[in-house]
Amino acid sequence: MIKLRLKRFGKKREVSYRIVAMPSQGRRDGRPLEELGYYNPRTDETRLEVPAIVRRLQQGAQPTPTVRSILTKANIFEQLKNPQAAIAQPQTAPSETAQPETAQPETTQSEAAQSEAAPPETAQPEAASSEA
Repeated sequence: MIKLRLKRFGKKREVSYRIVAMPSQGRRDGRPLEELGYYNPRTDETRLEVPAIVRRLQQGAQPTPTVRSILTKANIFEQLKNPQAAIAQPQTAPSETAQPETAQPETTQSEAAQSEAAPPETAQPEAASSEA
């Protein structure tokens, strides 16, 4: 069975961990099948390779309780349950950009109204320069 677990590295009293995929019978600091991320408990910093983690979970890898809590904080399990939702989010983004595009013609109309008002103002200084 493949487990997602922490592999310790760093100096004494300055520990940090790598999140790795390993056989469940392997040594804690043994050679991993794949490195999937990084966790530093001193600064609570995490860096995760989300697509690789989701792929391993879909293949049946079991996270340890500590790794499970890290993945829960990062909302990885929501992406695993709804892979369609992750795909749907980029599709909604273009429609959001389409809405401001419809708002731009209104802005353009107001700019056009300002530009119509602008030529008389520019005409007045020209008239003033011709008078002098």
